[in-house]
Amino acid sequence: MILAQVVLNGFLVGAVYALFSSGLTLIWGMMNVVNFAHGDFVMIAMYVAFVAFTMLHLGPAIFVPLAAIMLFLLGVLVYYALVRHVMRGPMLAQILGTFGLALVLRYATLWVFSANFVSLPENLLGEVQTFAGLRLEPSRVAAGLAALGLTIGLHLLLTHTALGSRLLAVAEDRSAAMLVGIRPDPMQALAWGLGAACTGVAGALIALFFYITPTVGESLALIAFVVVCLGGFGSVPGALVAGLAIGIIESLSAFWIGPAFKDLVVFILFLAVLWFRPQGLLGKA
Repeated sequence: MILAQVVLNGFLVGAVYALFSSGLTLIWGMMNVVNFAHGDFVMIAMYVAFVAFTMLHLGPAIFVPLAAIMLFLLGVLVYYALVRHVMRGPMLAQILGTFGLALVLRYATLWVFSANFVSLPENLLGEVQTFAGLRLEPSRVAAGLAALGLTIGLHLLLTHTALGSRLLAVAEDRSAAMLVGIRPDPMQALAWGLGAACTGVAGALIALFFYITPTVGESLALIAFVVVCLGGFGSVPGALVAGLAIGIIESLSAFWIGPAFKDLVVFILFLAVLWFRPQGLLGKA
């Protein structure tokens, strides 16, 4: 029963990993741009949730959509103000541009909120319940299920709608998309907005049970990059599978070996996958 509890906890956290990693894989797969500020987008969303709850007294039903909207607007702004310009230059310009953005967001947050750790109440969505011998924390359950549903929804948006077809057309061949009347700039701005909105929802959800600090984006960004590489570049289903797998592996490693070694196990498996299947689990060869 203890093992089942460990796996359940890993599954729920892994679903949130999958959601914010889906935003990164959407941008990476569509524009071949590495967004080093992705983890800091998640951090900004966590602070949106914190401020909305502590200062405006808004619950999760309000601050989760609010974080999604604010991060969507931030993503579109970043595309038009920075990304579409650095895309014309070498890869180094993209790396330095988004890394510089990450530092600006991080230190601006440090200036506003200080380096202190803060958190939302653990029982924000209710008290812990027990079902079939499993301990269910409402915050984790709600965050995990919502993240799982939204990740699947993003995949369906990309594969079963006209909008998704336009986004994928620009991702496949920008020039060919222009020939059939698709304007790449609005589509790529929308991709950045959607990717950032995913981080907005994920950040607000993970804030329900995770500590909040201006530097939390560093560790979350590392997880996102591992998930995207494991799942396959540009593959939302791959991000979902890899996110769930990493969440469960982390949880089992912490239980069997110790919390200090959980990241080590994940990175060893990550290197093994890159060695034998560099395109990722569901990526194209």
